[in-house]
Amino acid sequence: MAFQTILLDSADGIARLTLNRPERLNSFNRVMLVEIREAFERIKSDSSIRVLVITGSGRAFCAGQDLQEPGALDSPESVAELLHKFYNPMIGDLRSLELPVIAAVNGVAAGAGCSLALACDLVLAAQSASFVQAFCRIGLVPDAGGSFFLPRLVGPARALGLALLGDPLPAATAEAWGLIWRCVPDDSLASETDALARRLAAQATRALALTKRAIGGAANRSLDQQLNLEADLQAKAAGTADFREGLAAFLEKRPARFTGR
Repeated sequence: MAFQTILLDSADGIARLTLNRPERLNSFNRVMLVEIREAFERIKSDSSIRVLVITGSGRAFCAGQDLQEPGALDSPESVAELLHKFYNPMIGDLRSLELPVIAAVNGVAAGAGCSLALACDLVLAAQSASFVQAFCRIGLVPDAGGSFFLPRLVGPARALGLALLGDPLPAATAEAWGLIWRCVPDDSLASETDALARRLAAQATRALALTKRAIGGAANRSLDQQLNLEADLQAKAAGTADFREGLAAFLEKRPARFTGR
């Protein structure tokens, strides 16, 4: 099936999902949200894919919901349906992917577009990019996980400042605040993203997925719960072929050749 609003390609273990409505700053509509979920399903079913990169075409990463989409924001009921039927499942599917996900933020990430970026595991942003909690500008509240990710990444004070004021946060400041992994020069974003993706694709994919699980919910667990979870996940990691290869490579003083199994 050909996609209308996104591009999806893969090579060398790296899948690249590009939001592709540049004339609308890659804003979401219902077709795009469905197609993103379909892309996630394809990625899940392809064992050769070990890393996912999400980016935008043109001059934006994603401007959030397309406010001109017919029927999307006509009533409180339609807004609730949009979130329950489209946005929430999309974010849930993204967070359940058992491989590293990189957001390459090439321009503005606003509203739900910002939430999408922050739901990824590592965020690289071009220096000219910005992150905007635009919801307050139209009398709405953060959604698509925005109210979940923001305070966990930057703390409640900064999260409230961003959400209540709606001011753009430059990528360099986002890095300094710990909102994203790195801010890079605009002309280096593609090469830096590619290098990071290739590095992750060469690692032990299953162990990385288990690491995501351990860290992802750590703030909501007690120390005892976390220690027990670590033991369970470590046992799973120790049962992989990549662990056996990693241990052998260490003992033989050679680089490990991980296969993702």
